[in-house]
Amino acid sequence: MKIIDLTKESFVEKIADYQSYPDNWEYKGDKPCLVDFHAPWCGYCKALSPILDQLAEEYKERLDIYKVDVDQEEELESAFKIRTIPNLLLCPVNGKPIMKLGTMNKVQLKELIETTLFS
Repeated sequence: MKIIDLTKESFVEKIADYQSYPDNWEYKGDKPCLVDFHAPWCGYCKALSPILDQLAEEYKERLDIYKVDVDQEEELESAFKIRTIPNLLLCPVNGKPIMKLGTMNKVQLKELIETTLFS
């Protein structure tokens, strides 16, 4: 599966209507997802990008992976209180989404995905 770039509009369409329900939104997807809040100039984001590409292929049938460029989508950056990047939003199909700092290697990220989204 290819990683999909999200705008504010596509985030509301595919992930959640955070504008109407800022404190209690529900994930709209039919399989878990990971949203990478990043910026093109960020060194840690650049290091994470090939890992996400690999995971998108490994989990292609089980997980959707999206990216949000915080320089382009400042409203999303503000709504999710993104202060450091990369920051990852993990949304299980059922249950509460969580935010995690994305400075981790592939093994750590796979463990986070497995324990957060598939257990």
